[in-house]
Amino acid sequence: MKFEHLITINDPADPLLEPLTRAQLWHGLLQRVDNPLLFLPGLQSFTLLERSEVHARRELDFGAARIVDSVRLEAGQQVEFVVETGAGHAGGSLCIRIEEPAPEVLFLRFTYHTNLEESGGEDAAYVDYVKSAYLDSDIECVRTIRELLATGQLH
Repeated sequence: MKFEHLITINDPADPLLEPLTRAQLWHGLLQRVDNPLLFLPGLQSFTLLERSEVHARRELDFGAARIVDSVRLEAGQQVEFVVETGAGHAGGSLCIRIEEPAPEVLFLRFTYHTNLEESGGEDAAYVDYVKSAYLDSDIECVRTIRELLATGQLH
């Protein structure tokens, strides 16, 4: 399954959206890498196995499931999470890209690739649920970044 959507971060035509700078948004995405407890409901703990400017490797403990992922960072542009296939998990990936089609107009593009089959097979019944859960999670991610900025926990 491939699933992709945009979330508006800045739109000068919408005065209700508190504008963020590209740097603030990037630092928020780095928080998702370095402190996933703030972003992943159900995550009980995590271990940062490796970390550099362009890469991270983490072990995420959800209680019933342990997931290992690798993260590729392209500074100021995108973060890509690749979940390793393991016991009880088929693997997959999420790429979060900052897009700026015009000055001061910012979006986040979330692109998921999973091993779920979109049509036919037993996975098809779960596809709509999974897409909805991904969208909800991504909206919450942006809300968390905004909250971290508002409370001074992110600069």
